[in-house]
Order: sequence, then C-alpha cells, then structure tokens
Amino acid sequence: MSKNGEMLSQEEQQKLLEKYDPEAGTRKLKGILGWVVFLGLLSFSLFQLYTGIFGMLTAQLQRSIHLGFALALVFLLFPARKKDRGKKHKVAWYDIILAILAIGVGAYWPLMIDELVMRVGRLTELDFYVGLTAIILVLEATRRAVGLPITIIAAVFLGYAYFGPYMPGFLAHRGLELDRIVQTMFFTTEGILGTPLGVSATFIFLFLLFGSFLVKTGVGQYFNDLAVSIAGRSVGGPAKVAIFSSALQGTISGSSVANVVTSGSFTIPMMKKLGYRKEFAGGVEAAASTGGQLMPPIMGAAAFLMVEFIGGITYWEIAKAAAIPALLYFTGIWIMTHFEAKKIGLRGLSKEEMPNRKEVLKQIYLLTPILAVIVLLVSGMSVTRAALWSIVITILVSAIRKETRIGFKGMIEALVDGARTALGVAAATAAAGIIVGVVTKTGLGLKLANGLLDLAGGALIPTLMLTMVAAIVLGMGSPTTANYVITSTIAAPAIILLGVPDLSAHLFVFYFGIIADITPPVALAAFAAAGVSGGEPIKTGVDAAKLAIAAFIIPYMFVLSPELLMIDTTWTYLIWIIFTALAGMTAIGAGVIGYWMRKLHWSERLLGIAGGLLLIYPEGFSDIIGLIIFIAMIVLQYVIKGDKPKAQTAN
Repeated sequence: MSKNGEMLSQEEQQKLLEKYDPEAGTRKLKGILGWVVFLGLLSFSLFQLYTGIFGMLTAQLQRSIHLGFALALVFLLFPARKKDRGKKHKVAWYDIILAILAIGVGAYWPLMIDELVMRVGRLTELDFYVGLTAIILVLEATRRAVGLPITIIAAVFLGYAYFGPYMPGFLAHRGLELDRIVQTMFFTTEGILGTPLGVSATFIFLFLLFGSFLVKTGVGQYFNDLAVSIAGRSVGGPAKVAIFSSALQGTISGSSVANVVTSGSFTIPMMKKLGYRKEFAGGVEAAASTGGQLMPPIMGAAAFLMVEFIGGITYWEIAKAAAIPALLYFTGIWIMTHFEAKKIGLRGLSKEEMPNRKEVLKQIYLLTPILAVIVLLVSGMSVTRAALWSIVITILVSAIRKETRIGFKGMIEALVDGARTALGVAAATAAAGIIVGVVTKTGLGLKLANGLLDLAGGALIPTLMLTMVAAIVLGMGSPTTANYVITSTIAAPAIILLGVPDLSAHLFVFYFGIIADITPPVALAAFAAAGVSGGEPIKTGVDAAKLAIAAFIIPYMFVLSPELLMIDTTWTYLIWIIFTALAGMTAIGAGVIGYWMRKLHWSERLLGIAGGLLLIYPEGFSDIIGLIIFIAMIVLQYVIKGDKPKAQTAN
C-alpha cells in the first residue's frame, strides 16, 4: 500500500496487478513494434465487431482468425520469463518468430479452407506440422498470459491421450496416435477450435469490449461515489461501500484480482482509517470483488460458456437463475460486516467525508448501459446483439456530459484496451479446448464421473463435497473459464447422474471455481487485497473466506432445492424462499461474527449457525424449526442484555 495510507497510485496498482494477475504483466512497447501491437489490437477488435454486426464466419474461420490474433499479440506483449516483465520496451527475437508462426497458424484455415474441407479426416505433412505448431503455441501462450497450472493440466491431458494403453485401471484406453491428436486438436471443432474458443470469439470478446467502453465513461469511479452516497454514513459504512461498489465493479471486470486492486485502492484505506483491522479490510474487499463474477446481469466469462455446455438454455435464464444466490452472497457479506462494525463500535463516514449527493445523483444516467443489457436480454435478443447495442448505448450515454464523453480517441483506446483484456481469455479457452478434446475422444469424462460416484459411494452430499474440493483446487491456479471447462466436463456429469438438474450442477462447479480466489492457502484475490492493505496474506484469506461463508453454503442449497434458481417454482413460494434465506444469512452472520444486538455466548453462536442453515434450506419442516430458532434468538437478545461497545472515531 502507499506509505501515507491513502489511495494507491496508478503505478502501485499496476505493480500489484502484475504480481498477482499474469494477464496484467504486459510489455509497454514503443516505436515500430509499439505501432504494430497497437494496430494489431485495434484490428482484432474491428474484426470482432465486423463479424458481430454482419454475421459470424463459419466456426473454423471465426475461431482460427481469433486464435491467430490472440497468439501473435500474446507473444509480442507477454515476456517468456517473469523476471523480464520489468523490461517493458524490449521484445526478444524469438518472440517475433513465435508471433509470425502464430499469424501463419491463424491464417491456415482461411487460406486452405477448400482443400481442408475436401480431404476431411486426412492430414498432409504440412497439415500435421501446422497443427502441431498450433498446439505448442497455445500451450506457451497460455503459460505466459494465464499461468503455469492450466498449461500443465492441458499438457497432462495430451499425455493421457497418447499414453492411454499404459494408464492404470479404469483410466486405460486404446490411446491416440500423434497424427490423430493433431487432427482432433486443430482440424476439428472438438479441440483448440472447440466450443470454449468459440464462445471467446463471439460473446465474451464483445462483452469485454462493452466493459472497456464503460471504463472510458468513468463509471468505475462513479460506482465508488454512488456506494459512498448510499452506504457511507451507516455503521461501518466504508466496508459496506466496498461491498456495494465491488458488486457493481464486477459488471465491468472479469477478474477478481483486477477488481480488488482498482476498487480496493479506494475502499481499503477508507476502512483502515475508521478502525478496521488490515486483514479484515482486505478480506471484505477480496470477498466482495470475487463475488462480482457471480453478479448478474454480466457474470464471469464462464457463464457464457455455460450457455453452450448445457444447451437449450439462454444466457438470460442463467443470469436469472443466479440472481437469488448472488443476492444471498452479497447480503451475507453485508450482514457479517455490519455485525463486525457493531462488535468493535465503528462509526460511519462524517458529513464532511461524504461526496455531494446531488452531484452523484446527477450522474445516475451512467448506469443506463447496464440496465439496457438487462432489458435487451429479457426481450429475447441474442447475447451478441445485446452486447453490440450496449456498446452503442454506452457511447450515446457518455455524450450527455463533457466529463464522461467518449470522443474518437477514447473509442480507439477502448477498442485497443478491450482486445488487450481478451488475450488471456482467448489463450485460456484455447487450452481448455485441448482438455475438452481429450475428454471427448477418450471418454474420460464419463469414466471420471463414474469414478467420482464410486468414491462417494453413489451418495449426493459426498459427491458434492468431492466436486467442491476439485473445483477449489483447480481454481487456485486456473482462471475461472478454464476451471469451469474442466469441472463441467469431469465433475458436473457425476452430479447430473444423480438426478440433479443440469443448471444446478453447472452453477455448483462455477461457484466453487470462482471462490477459489479467496480460499487459502492460494487465494490470489485475498493476497492482492493484503498487498493494498499491508495485512498478512493468509489471515486476509481466512477473513475473506469467513465473510464469504454464504458462497460455501448456497451451492449445496440450490442443488438440493433447485427452487433457489427459480426452477419449477411459484412467485409466492419464491418470496418465502428469499425471506427465509435472508433470515438464515442473518443468523449465520451473527453466529460467525459473535455479535448481533449484543455479544453472543458460544452456545448462541452455534444456535444461530444451525438455525440459519435450516432457514436457507428451502423445505417446509426445516424452515419452521429454523424460524423458531431465529425468533428465540431475537427474544434472547432483548431478555439478556450485554454491554455495547463504545463508538470509535477516525484516527
């Protein structure tokens, strides 16, 4: 954090991002190469906009061109070694060669389309070497832009495909020859050019562009100002500001770490100033920022993959289903933060520390593009069209005031920045395609699903627990998109085999893949928050995980009772579910923090957690028992009085 304890400078924010987020460690090139990269990024965005507006090319052409752009730019922007990240203006000779090879790989399908279609299933020597080069380039680009863990996983899957006959037990298969692996990976739509990259080349890219245009309007700072205006003066106001602004920031940022660093540089110093512990301040920000990817209408990139993986479902149905779990997640953090503030007697912001509410409300129009996305998706418009119109609406809305106006230069910058943020996603989805291709060709998905069921004894709860552990472990080193692809092809089928609806199973692995960012011992979002707060990283991770306890409970609840996802339910029952779940989160929050209207005895804390769990689980008998416990706890608060902490003031 900055030495004076105030907001981090842009330079300090960038250093933190580079430390905890591989996608942030790009070169800042000048001269001829700088212009080459600038024009490459701009052309990448223009290509995506053109195909989005006038119609996508065939799958192989759209995806291979997208891949060529992404790989070439990754090799020019991301150094091969971490220690070279400080050398911002130098590109090694071998990186230029790799970038040229990437262009060749991306251009191969467009140039050879007629011949490739004519000899489908048969590779020439040139085909083989181009396909092999594509696999190697994807693995290396993923290592640079995303990190080593997902690269190792993809390489292990390739090894599994080749050494199938030597695998033990049920994992054994006939094995694939090298030319068959190359054919599957680059000359079909089951490997690198598969569904994950297809989603990156369509929906995800356009929504990343939308986020880039939103940033240019200054909406990120506006989220902070709006949050302060709404929650700043309440008990523990700064922490509630962090929750509110981070939930909104998640709409324009697909990265938990980026969200932490940008909004946390504002909220964490504010929390510390009013008396929050360093670790707790960092934990609040990390938990809230990570939840941004769970927040409809624009969730993490993996939510767009879910549309393709489940089939027969629209993105709006996924966003709608995720609404109540997201509400419970953020309410849980809000409640626990409120009780923590009451427990240690923290005040809110003073009138002098608050922004001018009238001025803030004058800019409420900046939220119009986000509301427009919701309206467009509800209307039945395709995700691609909704993203395109949202970009147009953002530009029009920005023109209302001079301070927010996006001029021609701003539009060009937004296009370049949007393409830059898409590079890591493109690399990750290409690597994920390798994994999916191996799973499809070897039948590994069903084998592992059956193996998981055998290990869990065919029981639902043990299967869910094993799946949770797998998703969290994978998520510790993989981006959400790659994590979701792996768990949805390997673990989700096991849950579905037990009769759970597809959407519940997929959202289950999606949730745990995301909250890996705040689960110790490798909690990247929490570590980044500790970098801002100056707190101890592991303690910050423990606080973040404790605050986000709802995220560890809710997925089990919506698997056991899909009504929480608005599946096969009525409005009256839905209102009852929301009421009991919120009451449950209040009881759990009080139990975990140890404070409600007064300090709680350990027996009251256990009672609160038990009653809360019963209330969250939407089933008649458990609700009644939970409600009785909830009412009993409120009565106990009034009957047994306790000392209230003295209000603390700012240092």
